[in-house]
Amino acid sequence: MEIIDANTAMLSNFEVLGLLNSSRVKGDQTRNQSGSLATITYEAIKYLEGTPAALQSEGCFKKFLEDVKKFGLTIKEKTMILNLRPKTDVEISLIVQSTDQERLTEEQIEELIELIQNTLPE
Repeated sequence: MEIIDANTAMLSNFEVLGLLNSSRVKGDQTRNQSGSLATITYEAIKYLEGTPAALQSEGCFKKFLEDVKKFGLTIKEKTMILNLRPKTDVEISLIVQSTDQERLTEEQIEELIELIQNTLPE
C-alpha cells in the first residue's frame, strides 16, 4: 500500500467519536468484528466520551470553524484547538506555529481564547 497524500483527512475527536458511534449503531457490527478490533473500538469510544468532544454538537463545531477563519489558522492548528481547548496564551503559542514574524498579536490571542471559551463546551 502506498500513501499518496498523508494530509487528506484530519479528524477532530468530535468527528472520530461520531464515526465510532455511528458504526456501532449500524446493526452493532462489533459482534462481527474480531475481538481485538471490538475492544479497540470500545476503548476509543469510552475514552472520547470522557473528553469535551462528547459535549460538542455539530452546531458549535461549525460555528467555531466559521468564527476562527479570520485568524488564518491551518487545518492542523484548528484541529488541535478543537481537541485540546487551550485556555492560556502559552497553550495557544504552542499550537499556532509562528514563522519569522508573529502570526497572532496578543489581542488576537486573547480574542481566540475568548472565542474558544464561548463556542466550545467543556
